[in-house]
Amino acid sequence: MNRIILFGLLALMVSATAKAQILQPVTWSYAAKRLNNDKASVYLKATMEPGWHLYSTKQQEGGPVKTTFIFDKKGYALIGALTEPKPLIRFEKAFDMEVAFFQVSVIFSQRVRLPAPGSVGGKLTYMACNDQQCLPPETIGFSIPVK
Repeated sequence: MNRIILFGLLALMVSATAKAQILQPVTWSYAAKRLNNDKASVYLKATMEPGWHLYSTKQQEGGPVKTTFIFDKKGYALIGALTEPKPLIRFEKAFDMEVAFFQVSVIFSQRVRLPAPGSVGGKLTYMACNDQQCLPPETIGFSIPVK
């Protein structure tokens, strides 16, 4: 009986440890602001844990995976290009090139034509790195209500 209890506790500890090791250093939040009757701006904010960063949408090919946004355009149209603040630039030995990235937090914005209340949705892909490792690129869906 004691062996069964001991085995159960050990299995529980291993399970809890494995779950704790899943890294999620970036969290995303979203907002929208109506500009007039048929236009709005949507904001996609990435917040990184200390020491982590993600890459610009303008990152050159041949290096890390750049952040990308694919809008589904269901019930709305994009106005112009997605905007981002000026990224930090530095040489990264791991990629043997200069990279454009953001740390702490970054807000991407996109203007849309949306004649009635609805939502702006799609998918985004990003890759998070710190000075020791890069996580595999992650793709997540988003839906931003616009009133």
